[in-house]
Amino acid sequence: MRHGHIRHGSLQFYPRKKASKILPRVNWSSFSRKDPGLLGFIGYKVGMASAYVKDNTPNSLTKGKRITIPTTIIEFPTVKVLSVRFYKDNNLIGEILNQNLDKELKKKIKLPKQIKNKIDFDKDKGKYNDIKIIIYSEAKKTGIKKTPDIAEIGLSGTIEEKTNFVKENLNKEIRVVDFLNKEFLKHGLVDVRGVTKGKGFQGSTKRFGLSLQAHKTEKGIRGPGSGGPWHPARVEFTQPMAGQMGYFTRIVYNNKVIFISDIKDRDINLTQGFKNFGKIKNDYALIYGSVQGPAKRQLIVTVSLRPSKDQIKKNYEFIELR
Repeated sequence: MRHGHIRHGSLQFYPRKKASKILPRVNWSSFSRKDPGLLGFIGYKVGMASAYVKDNTPNSLTKGKRITIPTTIIEFPTVKVLSVRFYKDNNLIGEILNQNLDKELKKKIKLPKQIKNKIDFDKDKGKYNDIKIIIYSEAKKTGIKKTPDIAEIGLSGTIEEKTNFVKENLNKEIRVVDFLNKEFLKHGLVDVRGVTKGKGFQGSTKRFGLSLQAHKTEKGIRGPGSGGPWHPARVEFTQPMAGQMGYFTRIVYNNKVIFISDIKDRDINLTQGFKNFGKIKNDYALIYGSVQGPAKRQLIVTVSLRPSKDQIKKNYEFIELR
């Protein structure tokens, strides 16, 4: 009998069940940025590619050299404001619905005919101490789908700066360059929130990485073996069992933004388009490393919650895709 063998499968991610929705909720009160503006944006994963870059990272072994690094491409169509929400001590007290919405949007989603708790920016100024907006992506501008994705996004700055931002952008198309602006890109770190690739119902060996049983085992090789003692006569929830694998909500922290551009200014499309996605038609960003989800997966890209000094130091000058 082996003693001290580590258990399989982190309990940090329990319960291992399907995500209830593709775009997760975010606790925006934890985020901050120096300049006023959006704290997040909706994007669509294109896929991965190798980027040929010049390494300008200080004290790097490859400083001044041209290297190839793995990157993920994310397309960012413009977004618009669907409604404005007003909060008092993290409690929703009222909402304003944008009256100048696209006709196509009204066909795609159900909108309330009337909002009960209406609030005025100026008259009810003392009633609220925080503002958040509901945005929807103009997915029709991409080549992947027409139905928009909707998410609540927090704003940075004082209450007056948030109010001014909403008034200025209520009926405008907001681009990702307004979110990932030059001031923000000085450190260029983002967190990516989304749902992983779904793999359906899987056995305990694939799901938890169990070792295979001996070849003479009577009741199957790819199983957990003993399910526990006779007393207590029950199976604990920590036992590695078969079940759902993938399609979980996950966060990838401190992703370095390598390059951001409009497809008209810098066309990186392949002749045949990207596999399982097609061609990019809007703004896009190259992010160092991999990101969860398959191609076409909708993601929420946010400012970095806890920036890493090592990641901030990285500095890559984009040359081309390979």
